[in-house]
Amino acid sequence: MKNQVCSKCAEGTYSLGSGIKFDEWDELPAGFSNVATFMDTAVGSAENKADSCNNSSWTPRGNYIESNRDDCTVSLIYAVHLKKSGSVFFEYQYIDNNIFFEFFIQNDQCKEMESTADKWVKLTDNGEWGSHSVTLKSGSNILYWRTTGILMGSKVVKPVLVKNITIEGVAYTSECFACKPGTFSDKPGSSGCQVCPRNTYSEKGAKECTKCKEEMYYADEGSSTCIERPPCTNKDFFQIHTPCDKEGKTQIMYKWIEPKICREDVPDALTLPPSGERKDCPPCNPGFYNNASSSCTPCPPGTFSDGTQECKACPAGTEPALGFEYKWWNILPGNMKTSCFNVGNSKCDGMNGWEVAGDHIQSGAGGSDNDYLILNLHIPGFKPPTSVTGATGSELGRITFIFETICSADCVLYFMADVNRKNTNVVESWERSKEKQSYTHIISKNASFTFTWAFQRINEGQDSRQFINDMAKIYSITVTNAVDGVASSCRACALGSEQSGSSCVPCPAGHYIEKETSQCKECPANTFLSIHQVYGREACIPCGPGSKSTKDHSACFSDCLVSYVRDNQSLNYDFSNLSQVGSLMSGPSFTSRGTKFFHFFNISLCGNEGKKMAICTDNITDVTLKDMVAESEDFSNFVGAFVCQSTIIPSDSKGFRTALALQSNSLADRFLGATVETTLENISIKTDMFTPSPSKIPDVHFFYKSSTVTTSCENGRATVVTMRCNPNKPDQGELSVPSSCPAGTCDGCTFYFVWESAEACPLCTEQDYHEIEGACKKGFQETLYVWNEPKHCIKGVPLPEKRTSTCETVDFWLKVGAGVGAFTAVLLIALTCYFWKKNQKLEYKYSKLVMTANSKECELPAADSCAIMEGEDNEEEIVYSNKQSLLGKLKSLATKEKEDNFESVQLKSSRSQNI
Repeated sequence: MKNQVCSKCAEGTYSLGSGIKFDEWDELPAGFSNVATFMDTAVGSAENKADSCNNSSWTPRGNYIESNRDDCTVSLIYAVHLKKSGSVFFEYQYIDNNIFFEFFIQNDQCKEMESTADKWVKLTDNGEWGSHSVTLKSGSNILYWRTTGILMGSKVVKPVLVKNITIEGVAYTSECFACKPGTFSDKPGSSGCQVCPRNTYSEKGAKECTKCKEEMYYADEGSSTCIERPPCTNKDFFQIHTPCDKEGKTQIMYKWIEPKICREDVPDALTLPPSGERKDCPPCNPGFYNNASSSCTPCPPGTFSDGTQECKACPAGTEPALGFEYKWWNILPGNMKTSCFNVGNSKCDGMNGWEVAGDHIQSGAGGSDNDYLILNLHIPGFKPPTSVTGATGSELGRITFIFETICSADCVLYFMADVNRKNTNVVESWERSKEKQSYTHIISKNASFTFTWAFQRINEGQDSRQFINDMAKIYSITVTNAVDGVASSCRACALGSEQSGSSCVPCPAGHYIEKETSQCKECPANTFLSIHQVYGREACIPCGPGSKSTKDHSACFSDCLVSYVRDNQSLNYDFSNLSQVGSLMSGPSFTSRGTKFFHFFNISLCGNEGKKMAICTDNITDVTLKDMVAESEDFSNFVGAFVCQSTIIPSDSKGFRTALALQSNSLADRFLGATVETTLENISIKTDMFTPSPSKIPDVHFFYKSSTVTTSCENGRATVVTMRCNPNKPDQGELSVPSSCPAGTCDGCTFYFVWESAEACPLCTEQDYHEIEGACKKGFQETLYVWNEPKHCIKGVPLPEKRTSTCETVDFWLKVGAGVGAFTAVLLIALTCYFWKKNQKLEYKYSKLVMTANSKECELPAADSCAIMEGEDNEEEIVYSNKQSLLGKLKSLATKEKEDNFESVQLKSSRSQNI
């Protein structure tokens, strides 16, 4: 150092020159610190949870350091001063998107450096180490490795692992660093140390590794000491089946788990059970045949076999149903491979992760309990049968497997898919013991797929093997429509119009194979072609209510027009103005630790002639404006559907710069129908789920189905969007979820939404308005038309214009009527008075006549009063008439003669009556 001359480091030491390297993680190296906080800014969280993250930190694990697993925000911090521009490099493993991993750099004023604009670290594949490097400026640099867990469910978060942190650009070192235990440096001037091989060890600063006494001790790679070998137990060996021999027999063999670390020559130790028991080989898998040999070979193209019989050619008018069906496990199929991997050590490198066992394949022993036991299946592509090559349905093929897990600890079985060898995504996972069950995954894209099953007994690293009896078993794996598949059967296909040949021809899109003629025939209108079969008329499935089929009969869709007949009245709905994507943010909700999050839904009510327009994307803030990019056709972070969901972590919840979207998934990728009925295809709406509609207009329910099968939803998810007429909510209206289920679902499988809007009202008809007639003025009358109140309709029939018509005025006839009435009244009064006076005169004369007759009984009255004609009986009684009827008086008046005309009365003898 005095001469300022660089010298080589001695053996057993190393130097990076102007750099430093951190590769020992038995404890936190000097200069590193942990800062843990709970970043949720919800009311009261700062006080109540200030101490909740005291136990959260990055934990050294020997060769690497491991992040926290909870929902605290923990930063691993290191400050360094650079004499010149340099860089920082580290290796990491980041496989779980439920934990957010950031790496960024600040200067001594706590301002982030420009080089960390993209501070999010990319995910890595399961079992693979990624690398990350960033340029550093001269001066002070504060490095942050920050993780934040998002505990949205019961699943355990997989931690982030970091190792081999290297920083370049520091001052030239004045000392060499000693090799850490388990490593050595045998040459002067080394820039790094080598790992000691298996069954050797070294102490710090070693020039070479020391061998263990292998009879009594063992050591893993990179060990700092030798470990005494324990007695052998039943956890130290396993059994396998040998390939079939020429006699069709297989042998059961027992093998020690390698590397063997136990001893057989100590008390209570088990010895390896005898091997060689011979059993009949299982038959070949469907599509294969042994042809009197010891191995199974695939059937030639155009032939089929069930695995027990010779391969036969498909009959005329049929074609092989290509695929794979593995249900017998004597040897591992040619397109499958197995391996073992551990992120912290290399104990199981080179081991088989899975072992065949006759009627199933099971997870192997591994090197330690936290190994990933991996099984891969490669399918180069998918191709539908020849007859449906032109179809454009959503399913090209499917993979189905039957499995079970037997666990005493927290084991996990992962099922993953890799598209075009770009990145591996977890499709589904199962924790702890699971009964024998089936799982199906739909393939909708023709690409090269690698399917992976990874089994891990426990997630925490440890050296001992305590749970070796925990295992996963797969009984069968079936893949349909595989490009390089074999056939176990044949299926009908369409023949060309010319009968000269019997080769199959592809049917156009939307055509099925007619049974009688084996010709292609188009499906009827408003039906869609089944993705599972194309043979026979029954392959065309009718569309649901309120829907129609696409031109190619690949699916049914809604044109946003729905009709309904009620009480002989037709109600027509037009939801076109609501066909754009509607959005709903429900919540907030909180995790068990108080992290605030929202459920975000995008709803594409009608789509675009069957095209799903709602898009949800992870790790962006505006999911409604995300465009589909070319890469998005592979497995990636976006979901396109009729209804999709994302979980939103607001920016104020975890101290992030922006809101985060995660766990995007499809809730509806197939439209079933639109109807006013509350049940469709076994999907029902509970009447008490939403507040009843105040109007008498019936709600219209849009039913959807998702083909994605999950552990909790064996039949896939379903969604119902209820369209409700509400004139008080114009334009897009309002979307809401049931108050009893703020997440939109109560069981996690069926989601319910209600969309209230004036645009959800039926189209107006003639029954929705009435007319009002005005008064007739100057020979003209106006008729107005007004809507019935309250108005529960839109568009449709317009309100008629005001109508004016001629009319006759009523004033003249009122006057005529009044005059006639007055004249009639006067006439009646005059006649009444006249007849009354006339009657008085008659009464007077009559009374005078009576008085005269009483005074002179034998004297006849005057000639003008009374007379008895000769020959008449004078003894007749006189009949007196006191009054005359009005009709009689009128007659008398009408027939009145001259004034000498006199009245006559009938006389009666006084002998018979005294007057």
